[in-house]
Amino acid sequence: MPQPNTRPPRARALLGQLSDMDLRLLQVFKAVAECGGMAAAELELNIGISAISRHVKDLETRLGLVLCRRGRAGFALTAEGQRVYQETLRLLVAVEGFRASVDDIHDRMGGKLAIALFDKTASNPAARIHAAIAAFRDQAPDVALELHVGTIQAIERGVLDGSFAVGVIPAHRSSGSLRYDRLFGETMRLYAGAGHALFNQERPALDWKALRARSDFAGLGYHSPNMALAHGRHLQRGATAFDQEAIATLILSGRFVGFLPEHYAQAFVQRGQMRAVSPAKLHYRCDFVSVLRRSPQPARAALAFQQALRAAHAASHPPPSGQS
Repeated sequence: MPQPNTRPPRARALLGQLSDMDLRLLQVFKAVAECGGMAAAELELNIGISAISRHVKDLETRLGLVLCRRGRAGFALTAEGQRVYQETLRLLVAVEGFRASVDDIHDRMGGKLAIALFDKTASNPAARIHAAIAAFRDQAPDVALELHVGTIQAIERGVLDGSFAVGVIPAHRSSGSLRYDRLFGETMRLYAGAGHALFNQERPALDWKALRARSDFAGLGYHSPNMALAHGRHLQRGATAFDQEAIATLILSGRFVGFLPEHYAQAFVQRGQMRAVSPAKLHYRCDFVSVLRRSPQPARAALAFQQALRAAHAASHPPPSGQS
């Protein structure tokens, strides 16, 4: 005999045609989900927690769903809330894409342009991203810029799904769905922190073979030039990090060695907190590229910013021919 359905019936959704208010409620919900709670979203949204709570409740009523649980156990999205969050991302990207297309029709640039950068690029003297921003701002003053910092994978994924219009990442592999243009480079050197045995040696006799035998190498735990080097040189990670700041922290502990951009490590070196180990031998070059999706056609503002990036970097270091 079949068991009766004991699940309480869901409230009937009141959602009909999407309005501007619905989009506002979804933007509030997106911020709450990404900040991990309503209190954390106050600064992001610049509205009080009572207003945020009311907006989320209104959205739940509109959708006929419970989107999140909040209480002593903390904040968490329900299964329905997680799905609505993913659909919200797609919807907001589509709305922004529609606005950009209308601007293209009117031969103007407006709306929002989301740009994603790999970390620790601002201190690289070869990076001219700031100059590209200045040139683009002069060309398109009505476009609201939105800058993000993320991992290589997050930036590539965001460019592909439309969350980001343009990305700047270290070159590490290529996808047929993305267009890459070389911008600038940086030198990565091996560093040891004060307190490490190699820090106090005047001329450490360390080469790639000797580095392979060590158990104190700290490397990045995601696909990147750093990981490609570690695999190619058969380096064994004694610690795993997921951004340059984490690598630097491990080096500063005096218990690990790791590769950092020379320009980023310079401040630590000047303070006597770390030093390069066998710099003539243990180094590698890393190229940075701009990333733009091939299809669908990027918005006019995205193409203009990508061109500003190319022009800013070509002015000081012309890229090699054949890059596309």
